[in-house]
Amino acid sequence: GCNPLAETGRSKLQNQRAVLNQQILKAVRMRAGAENLLRATTNNKVREQVLLELSFVNSDLQILKEELEGLNISVEVYQNTEETFSIPLVPLGLKETKEVDFTLPLKDFILEHYSEDSSEYEDEIADLMDLRQACRTPSRDEAGIEMLISYFLQLGYVENRFFPPTRHMGVLFTWYDSFTGVPVCQQNLLLEKASILFNIGALYTQIGTRCNRQTQGGLENAVEAFQRAAGVLSYLKETFTHTPSYDMSPAMLNVLVKMMLAQAQECVFEQIGLPGIRNEFFTLVKMTQEVSKVGEVYMLVNTAMNQEPVKENIPYSWSKLAQIKSYHYKALAHYFIATILCDHELQSGDDEDQQEKALSQLYDCMPEGLTILTVLKDKVQRKQLGKAHLRKAIVYHEEALRVCGLCKKLRNIDVLQEVLTAAHKRSLLKYAQQETEDDFLSLIQAPDILSKTEHKIETIAPQFSKVKVKDFFHRLGPLTVFSAKQRWTAPRTIRIHHEAGELGFSLKGGSPVQIYCLDPACSAASMGLKEGDYIVSVGGVDCKWLGVDEVLEKFKSVGEQPIEIEVISCQDTAASMHSKSATYSVGMQKTYSLICLAMEKDKIDQTKKAPLKLPFLSWGTKNRQKAASTLCLPSAVAGSSRMKKKLSPFTLLNTESSLY
Repeated sequence: GCNPLAETGRSKLQNQRAVLNQQILKAVRMRAGAENLLRATTNNKVREQVLLELSFVNSDLQILKEELEGLNISVEVYQNTEETFSIPLVPLGLKETKEVDFTLPLKDFILEHYSEDSSEYEDEIADLMDLRQACRTPSRDEAGIEMLISYFLQLGYVENRFFPPTRHMGVLFTWYDSFTGVPVCQQNLLLEKASILFNIGALYTQIGTRCNRQTQGGLENAVEAFQRAAGVLSYLKETFTHTPSYDMSPAMLNVLVKMMLAQAQECVFEQIGLPGIRNEFFTLVKMTQEVSKVGEVYMLVNTAMNQEPVKENIPYSWSKLAQIKSYHYKALAHYFIATILCDHELQSGDDEDQQEKALSQLYDCMPEGLTILTVLKDKVQRKQLGKAHLRKAIVYHEEALRVCGLCKKLRNIDVLQEVLTAAHKRSLLKYAQQETEDDFLSLIQAPDILSKTEHKIETIAPQFSKVKVKDFFHRLGPLTVFSAKQRWTAPRTIRIHHEAGELGFSLKGGSPVQIYCLDPACSAASMGLKEGDYIVSVGGVDCKWLGVDEVLEKFKSVGEQPIEIEVISCQDTAASMHSKSATYSVGMQKTYSLICLAMEKDKIDQTKKAPLKLPFLSWGTKNRQKAASTLCLPSAVAGSSRMKKKLSPFTLLNTESSLY
């Protein structure tokens, strides 16, 4: 990761965010204590004092929230350093977290569950903690993205290795909400994985805003970055649901995905117009449709930002910026079509049918008494409709400037003011160039413009498989066998004697190999070897990753001499306690936050009704009610054969969720 002490503009913002998060945490705790005291006391004087204190704390929280919003709209820091004349793009800030010490929990689990010397794995645990620490300050490039994805994939291995479904590991993960600053603390590794995914999406947005928008390559990179950001956030929304943090709630993620796709669409328009917009009929028709599309998508973003429950937590300045961009690009669309009508009269050599067809694609319906063909042929009607579009463009420009002036934080962004003012003056100048006939005689209202784009913007799904990672705890053995879900006996030493050149058993399986067709009368069986045991070492050499042929070679290498092997036996894990888990699902359209796995011997599991789900997060209040499942899975029958389903680093274990 980057040097956390480096005094860059971005690091300063992240440091300010961390300080604000701590102040918000203190205020939230004070509010929670005051509310508890208010409920407990019956003394009127004490109640008056507590109510006064609560009013101060609430005011303090509001001020802190506004300061955090100010950091979220500090877009200038993230823009490209090259001088540009473009409306700023909005990046997402990285979620902040506290340090986590994996040392004792993982060492204890290695000793207890895997019966190995935990001191031999200190380097692996240190590597895991170093990687997590580096992920707090990722570089703003592909290397930073790759590092975050590496940690995300590594967490899949860690979860399967060390987080059993029946108990907590005692590792507390704390992440701060990106918009409210309120901390969320859980012993659930799913919170860690979801937060890392959010930061991957946020880092993509920062890469996109940093691209040089004065070059074709820079704009192409910006479009791709915002598409990938939308893909990661969409993946987060579909796979991690009911997260106890507002910034990762489905409603908020849905808005963020729309905003990233809108910014990608904006960069596409800039890319088309970068070489210059020629004052030519068909070129202006294309630009009108493209810029109208940008205005339309920003209008949808603004509408989504003003819906509950997002409205209460999305930065106010973000909503206003989306509204400003919607007005601005709609005004440009009307300016372009006005230029078509005012500057390009139908000439004798022009293709009348082609112009009529092109112009008809811009309108859903024409003003009463007008048709496309008559407008093209009639000079007066053409100019009247063109001036109507100019008037509408001026109205939209003035509305964009008005909204910008009402928002203090946007008012301080100089380049935004400059772009809006320049566009407004250009429309006014165009209108002044037209003949000064009495406009009151013209009652034509400019019709709405149909949007269309030849560059469809879609999300790009994250491609985790492109990042190759090696399991830090590879030495524990194959994950399909040596996982937290499987319970094993401690290794037993068996001394093998060759009897007439025979071992008394066969081997099968991949790695590790398994005892098969054991002769009950052989010496190995009398020493405690069992059918189905796994061989973990031969002659003191670890063989968890060796196949049948390799293990047989080790037996042959000692000839007729006796050899010691270590074996482990699988313990019956069917009769386990009920467990609850936050659900992580790959490839499912809808997931559930809690799943009860009822495992009762020779019984069919029964579906339980889910209680009312509480809100994601409340200022200073704890969610003491844990949600039950709305879905029950078939129960496992005690004594049934152990499932040999292959595990992957993406398969998550069940851990109970708790809300801070």
